[in-house]
Amino acid sequence: MEVSEGTTESMIRETQVNKESLNRLRSFFDAGKTRSIAFRKKQLELLKSYILSHETEIESALYADLQKSPTEAQMTEIAVVISEIDHTLKHMKEWVKPRRVHTPLALEPSSSKVVYQPKGVVLIISPWNYPFQLAINPLIGAIAAGNCAVLKPSEDAPHTADLIKRMTDELFSDGFVQTALGLGHEVVPALMDALTFNHIFFTGSTAVGKIIASQAAKTLTPTTLELGGKCPAIVDRTANIKLSARRITWGKWMNAGQTCVSPDYIMVDETLFDSFIDAFKKEIVEQFGADPKQSESYPRIINHRQFDRLAGYLEMGEVIYGGESDREEKYIAPTLMTNPDHDSTLMHNEIFGPIVVVIPFKSIDEVKRQIAKTPYPLAAYYFGKDKSTRDYFENELVFGGGCINDTLVHLGNPSLPFGGVMSSGTGHYHGHYSFECFSHSKALVKAASWIDPPFRYAPFSKGKRNLIKRLMRW
Repeated sequence: MEVSEGTTESMIRETQVNKESLNRLRSFFDAGKTRSIAFRKKQLELLKSYILSHETEIESALYADLQKSPTEAQMTEIAVVISEIDHTLKHMKEWVKPRRVHTPLALEPSSSKVVYQPKGVVLIISPWNYPFQLAINPLIGAIAAGNCAVLKPSEDAPHTADLIKRMTDELFSDGFVQTALGLGHEVVPALMDALTFNHIFFTGSTAVGKIIASQAAKTLTPTTLELGGKCPAIVDRTANIKLSARRITWGKWMNAGQTCVSPDYIMVDETLFDSFIDAFKKEIVEQFGADPKQSESYPRIINHRQFDRLAGYLEMGEVIYGGESDREEKYIAPTLMTNPDHDSTLMHNEIFGPIVVVIPFKSIDEVKRQIAKTPYPLAAYYFGKDKSTRDYFENELVFGGGCINDTLVHLGNPSLPFGGVMSSGTGHYHGHYSFECFSHSKALVKAASWIDPPFRYAPFSKGKRNLIKRLMRW
């Protein structure tokens, strides 16, 4: 059996899926225990209280897995989750209410509404790069919508996975929420074979997302797939160079670039290319020091398999800054590359690491052609003030979500949907969108019984035909 680097013995022992335990989730849900708003609210409050009282443990687990600093752990994992819980608690009562909608004249006298029902038992499969946040944020939506859940955290972040299991075991009945540890390629198919889930939520690579979707299709189980792609940043001649360099540096090397919405390549107007590169280099030093290896703010690559993949990219173009690496410490310096081999995997695959490619352009048409080579990015970023370029960015370029004159921060707003397009994902979540993701929107029409208009019943006549035409087109 192939064992992922960092996988703990406890994960291997728990690889076997307990069907009886899974069936308790179905029984718990069918008994209606998750239906009340009070129950859902209480579970979220318990979750929040646990996280706040175990912040140091969560920070330690994230440091052990990725060498994330406590500040970065708060900014990208812990505080994000607390914000999501607070937002959900504030609005959940409003979300759960049936929503009245317009009723056409042809259906009068009647009323129409949308009723939100929990889907049932859901499976949440989370990745290693933000191992706490990307497991718990979907869980918040699942709980708010009234579901039972199974979490499958990544075995590549074993310390955080173990912590999540301890947390769910201590907080929740195993009929309500369970955490399944083990090797993903063994555990996930076993879970899906043992129980027909009502929804599967997956965050990870496009390649694995296709496998999940394929297996889910056997039972017509709906899926939400949060995937990736090559995310571009566009810096035109109207941009503030220093600010652009600062904010792209922050977004690119957050989590050492192991972020699904990290800028993969930067298209820079050729008239300011050299000045941008100079500002970029200075900003790296400003944020991580002359030797980022010594910086407490710079994480490490998750494992040697990912390190080796990333190290190979360094040969596929010209390194103009950085490029230093240490396999034993799983360290790759913040690296700028240019003149890439456009046929290489560097330019076709998501980098998912601390390497960024900088490409000069003369016109927006060059930008369009470059992006078209790897379409449907999960995120995109535009720096500048040019109206025509901004219009292209907002209205023509197809991507999941993004920012103007910043990077990554759209993820921090729970009022915005987060999700991809085509190869970068299907469906979206965060805030109300998470609630909708894990809810079934049921349509209901309540018709009056005190009157029964005869025009819809046979036998049909020309008069009824003309009346129906007028009513239906009103």
